[in-house]
Amino acid sequence: MSESASFDESNVSWEPLPGPDGLPADHIGMSILNVDYRANIVDVLFKFDAGAKIVMHRHTSVFNTFVVKGEHHIYTPEGELTEVRPAGTYRCGQPSEDPHTEGGGSEDVVILFSLRPYDAEQPIYEILDDNLEVVATMTFNALKELYDAKAA
Repeated sequence: MSESASFDESNVSWEPLPGPDGLPADHIGMSILNVDYRANIVDVLFKFDAGAKIVMHRHTSVFNTFVVKGEHHIYTPEGELTEVRPAGTYRCGQPSEDPHTEGGGSEDVVILFSLRPYDAEQPIYEILDDNLEVVATMTFNALKELYDAKAA
């Protein structure tokens, strides 16, 4: 008989994700695990609060996700739940003009994102306001700076 193990997020050093105003974004924590300076890839754990939605955004570069713990909920801009990804779900994502928001199900969700812009200045995602206008962008260089600042 095999032993069951669960992911212990208390061992993760969670940091706030800066929002468009520079203050920590609501309902999200992150831990940048690795930065590939040569290939311009960032691997990061995101934790979204249970029953809450993070800021509206759209992905502008390739990314892969793996749900480590909980359920990953994805919503339309109108708030309609479009997908539920349970722990163990892996997806390859492509850039899309479609805005959405995300959050945890009945418990916080932890997701491994491998963000792959392959270019230091190519936006990884765009943060949108209530009118779906771009208010900020996240690039490889911006995440690299957060990672380097923590390592210093």
